[in-house]
Amino acid sequence: MSAAAWKNAQQATEAVIRQHSRTFHFATGLLPSAARGAIRALYAFCRMTDDLVDRDGATQEDLDAWRAQVNLPAAEQKMPVLLYWSGVRERFGVDRRYEQELIDGVNMDLRCRRYATWDELEDYCYHVASTVGLLSMPIIGMAPGFQFEQAKPYAVRLGVALQLTNILRDVGEDAGRGRVYFPEDDLARFGLTRQDILTGVQDERFRDLMRFEIARARQLYEESLPGIAMLSRAARPAVGAAALLYRAILDEIEAIDYQVYTRRAHTTGWQKLKMLPGIVLAVLRVRPPAA
Repeated sequence: MSAAAWKNAQQATEAVIRQHSRTFHFATGLLPSAARGAIRALYAFCRMTDDLVDRDGATQEDLDAWRAQVNLPAAEQKMPVLLYWSGVRERFGVDRRYEQELIDGVNMDLRCRRYATWDELEDYCYHVASTVGLLSMPIIGMAPGFQFEQAKPYAVRLGVALQLTNILRDVGEDAGRGRVYFPEDDLARFGLTRQDILTGVQDERFRDLMRFEIARARQLYEESLPGIAMLSRAARPAVGAAALLYRAILDEIEAIDYQVYTRRAHTTGWQKLKMLPGIVLAVLRVRPPAA
């Protein structure tokens, strides 16, 4: 691979991240340079995979063609982002089972699945988000004395928490695409239907539903945090910042009175900087779970 091709691949990856996730770009800036580029390559791959099914007219054939392209080794890649990512996964020995599970999760969106229960939605969140954490762990490394399998359950919980936060932030955007992610059991609990979400019903029933799901997400974040102490010391501030800055989106949803059909809750750059010292301190205080 030529130096020019590799540099172009790096630049294409950075462009994807700056366009799509200010929080992730900010958090990964706390990583050492070698891991930072590799993790951003992973994110760009995930972002492009997800974007594939968000395009109008996306088909199963499109996703199958993408999977085939992803499966090529670095030496055969032509697309800059996939060139960079395939080089990273080969360098760090990433378990490609999770890469394939991620694509399987995106396939669920292509089918516009309904989720009858929380267990079903949790499985979707695992496929599209927890897999990202599992792919990242060989890149960012483990703390001495800890193994991948020990940290895996915590990474899975964090991924589910992050994806549930995405779902709660993007209710209006998803409804515009004909997608409702709320479990039908939860909708029924609060006297709502899938059609209510698609038509933008925003009454006290909807606010109660959002409060319920936000509490669930916060519990998942709480349960996941001890796993951060199992990661390499250099990686902890970045992972902790990503988790806690994303968790802060839940506060912003409450601050806009759950108006997620018409407004996108987010933290500003100034808010992130203001929160960062407290986040780093909180992360340094995290202890691994008792044996």
